[in-house]
Amino acid sequence: MDEIEGSILARVPPAALSLLLTRSTIRMYHTDQWRIEKVNPVEDLVIGLEGEGAYEVEGETVHVGAGEAMLLRRGERFYGRNAGVVPYTGIAQHFTLQAYGGDLFAQMSLRRQVRLSRWDVLAPLVREYRQNAPPGSVTLAQHHMFMVLALAFIDDAFLGWRQDRSVALDGSEAIDLAVMKAAAAISTAPLLDGVADQAVRDAPYNRDYFQRMFRERLGRTPRQYQEFCRIERAMVLLESGMRPSQVAAELGFADPYYFSRAFKRQIGVSPRGHLQKIKLAQSGQILGLDEEAQARALEQPPGGGITKSRRDGG
Repeated sequence: MDEIEGSILARVPPAALSLLLTRSTIRMYHTDQWRIEKVNPVEDLVIGLEGEGAYEVEGETVHVGAGEAMLLRRGERFYGRNAGVVPYTGIAQHFTLQAYGGDLFAQMSLRRQVRLSRWDVLAPLVREYRQNAPPGSVTLAQHHMFMVLALAFIDDAFLGWRQDRSVALDGSEAIDLAVMKAAAAISTAPLLDGVADQAVRDAPYNRDYFQRMFRERLGRTPRQYQEFCRIERAMVLLESGMRPSQVAAELGFADPYYFSRAFKRQIGVSPRGHLQKIKLAQSGQILGLDEEAQARALEQPPGGGITKSRRDGG
């Protein structure tokens, strides 16, 4: 199941996140003589490419080598040095990341340092990011690339949402953030019995009120949302070649018939009907049709065929 696990922030609307790169990228190239003592007013994500750096942060010793990343939180005093004899290279990016108007990292418990689990994919991106970073400004491309790197770090470093309410928000921003946390908890563990109920209990609101606010924002109750996330996993497994009965067992449905009903309730077609849609798309039978004709073709039952219709530009 690891291949289809979702990001902790996968369900957050893009407009809810606000990323600001507060200075140009630090293209690290530190010799064995490098030493630093500093306090940053914003977050600083350090990613190593070659060599190794050693840091002292809040009484903790942290090493950063190739494929490893470390978050220095705002206001933390740190000491850094090259831990070897070869140059220590990588990137350091100062930034802020807000969710619904509040500091996102203040809401999270995170590991200080991680080895990036998708380094085989991220390494070329980090090298590209470092090589093309302007010395005195930031670019739109950097902004987008860094969001990918920050999310990758969060996914590997995330331990949980902080429950001490140390960063308080008011009004709609507060409930938006609470719904985001609940949706993240559900979507990352939809196979866990009771995860929706636990997410509601963890929210600092009256149960009925919070469920109503959750439904207003996501169109489903927490339990319905959990079922939707389970069925999305089912879609991925079906498309990977598993039979509906196998998928039902994999996702914990004791009764394949009940699985089929749940699938149709969420997606609008049965598992076999969904596979038929995939075959139509893969065969290219619908690609020549405009959007409305594609929708009509995909709504037909298995074996229903496709009626010729107006083509793009026709």
